[in-house]
Amino acid sequence: MGIYLVSVGAQEWLDGDEDEGGKGALAAALDEELRRRGLAPYESVPETAAFVRGSGLSFEEKLVPSMAGFTALCQEHLAPRETELLLGWSVLVPLSLDEEIRLPLSSAYDDETVVAGAPEVLALAQRLAAVIGLPVEAIPEACDNLDLTMWFLEGQAKETAESRPGPWGEDLDTAFYVALYLRAAQHSLRRGCPMTYC
Repeated sequence: MGIYLVSVGAQEWLDGDEDEGGKGALAAALDEELRRRGLAPYESVPETAAFVRGSGLSFEEKLVPSMAGFTALCQEHLAPRETELLLGWSVLVPLSLDEEIRLPLSSAYDDETVVAGAPEVLALAQRLAAVIGLPVEAIPEACDNLDLTMWFLEGQAKETAESRPGPWGEDLDTAFYVALYLRAAQHSLRRGCPMTYC
């Protein structure tokens, strides 16, 4: 058990059966709100790809470490509104949004759904990565089978921190969440898919 951050394919996104994990009501409500704002509906969701380890076609990571250090990092280096954007969404979409979209639909862990744009989340994650000196090229890019989670939990992160020291290696829990949000936003934009917690 626990909280996972996962990519969502077209069938699940458009399926109206919420008991089976379908997000059709969410997709319809989001499209309606996008149209109300004068934006195009979000219709180009890719199908879920067959699982191939390391392909980077799907995303699944588990939120295991404590978020306390990451929250403190956000509060120190981001404006309150930016911290709320980065930490407050329940659905991430590959669209640029001036502000989050709040929908009166329950999400996995709240009584409303907050939709954020991946470009905005990516920009914030990149800023935090620069602050802690995260060696972005050294951390897993494909996150389709807890690759990032295991990299941090099974020792590779610690080994890398010894050979590439810096602020990032002083608090690996915080570094994990910077990497998680960075890779999630990148995946959403690369694949054109939504991301959600489950």
